Amino acid sequence: MAPYIFTERNGIYIIDLQKTVKKLETAYMFVRDLSAEGKEILFVGTKKQAAESIKEEAIRANAHFVNARWLGGMMTNFKTIQRRVKRLEQLHTMESDGTFELLPKKEVAKLELEIEKLEKYLGGIKNMNKLPGALFIVDPRKEKIAVSEAKKLGIPVVAIVDTNCDPDDVDYVIPGNDDAIRAVKLIAGCMADAIIEGRQGEQTAEETESAAADEE
Repeated sequence: MAPYIFTERNGIYIIDLQKTVKKLETAYMFVRDLSAEGKEILFVGTKKQAAESIKEEAIRANAHFVNARWLGGMMTNFKTIQRRVKRLEQLHTMESDGTFELLPKKEVAKLELEIEKLEKYLGGIKNMNKLPGALFIVDPRKEKIAVSEAKKLGIPVVAIVDTNCDPDDVDYVIPGNDDAIRAVKLIAGCMADAIIEGRQGEQTAEETESAAADEE
């Protein structure tokens, strides 16, 4: 992280915020362009300082998220994860169509517990029907399994990288304090804005193509 450090005080490294701004702009453009191509971004942040912001901003951008725990194989073993998602859908259907009312209370309690667990770990990706175009990660050191899976599959990684992280496996480094709730919220918000802007660009392009086709 040496190129991104401004100075060091009493053993604490201070990040150069001018470099953070430049890198954030680069990451923003990448995410915006990817979104304009119709590709999806998966937000990942399971540490307590990031979990709520990751969920809120992903939902605002209509993106997918993982904010409780990254399950090994979430991308490299995507078909197995999809089966667990289908199980969650099945349980929700049983809950809404009256099936639970016909079952013993003990069994219903067990199924409700299963729903709670599946929602916690898979709720943010239950509408993700294909692998994402990129990952946005808070703390790649903590989310090293996610980074490793992305690397294996050739999926680009955008990440908030603190001074204690290795930036080498990150494609778009955003130098920042991944323990600061406000910093995480701000950067996650920028990524959400990039997705929304890119999606609007995609819609505009489709409308232009449709208008051109009508004229022909």
